[in-house]
Amino acid sequence: MEYLKKTIIVPVDFTEVSQFALDYAVRISKIVNSNFTLVHIVDEGGLFSSEDKKKKEVEKATVKLKELAEATFLEHGVRPPIIARLGNIYTTINEIAEELEARMILMGIHEFKGIQKITGSNALKVMAGSKIPYITIPAAYVYRPDNDIVFPVDHKVENKEKLIWANFMAKSFNSKIHIFTAYHSDELLRKKTNANLVFAKKYLDEKNVAYEIASAEKGSNFADAIVKFAVEVNTNLILIMITKEIGLQDFILGAEEQKIIFNEQKISVMCVNPRTDLRRSGGFN
Repeated sequence: MEYLKKTIIVPVDFTEVSQFALDYAVRISKIVNSNFTLVHIVDEGGLFSSEDKKKKEVEKATVKLKELAEATFLEHGVRPPIIARLGNIYTTINEIAEELEARMILMGIHEFKGIQKITGSNALKVMAGSKIPYITIPAAYVYRPDNDIVFPVDHKVENKEKLIWANFMAKSFNSKIHIFTAYHSDELLRKKTNANLVFAKKYLDEKNVAYEIASAEKGSNFADAIVKFAVEVNTNLILIMITKEIGLQDFILGAEEQKIIFNEQKISVMCVNPRTDLRRSGGFN
């Protein structure tokens, strides 16, 4: 089967959650002029699993993926390529994306509960280190007709890559960017945030991207304020950066992006790593 460059990867675990991601992929692939590839990872772990059993699990997954691809064709007129592979979800999805020079990964996410609250988000662990953005699609995702994008700006320096993807998404979806700035009582952080805001405005002006600016209220938690603002402007997407070199402490204590990714309002979130491959966005144009 042919795998096109700049494809969109859709990890599939054969649950309703991954079906939401697949439905999202049908819409977005047409807009960004890509195909999408269904990927299922068969866990290579398990000390008591024989090689023969693992091989059979891959074969079973391949059959299920073919059935899903055929059902997608019957409903949407699109028959996506499929990949079933033995591996580890924390590394193999990104390895496949690298092999195919994928543009982005659309991943359905389950609720953040139970042991994940102790060990950290599985979704965040999968995304860490990816060279391309992930878009997370929550369980029971609610599609909103407004394609505007919420673009948080704070004091951190890793903003250039996020801006390039904001430009790409805004141009693709004919969207407006809603810049949302953090409130800082600390003067130095306030100056850094303002410098990032000035940079963002200049960049978007040069790219002829429409934007509006709003700010978080004094004393508010920025992650909570971002989600609240996204609901107010009725957006489909929040665009954030993943913590650079995220570590065990972030997973255990809860990185701020976890609050945004697992928002109760079921808004999808585009997650960009500081090391993403910018060439795949097409956003330099």
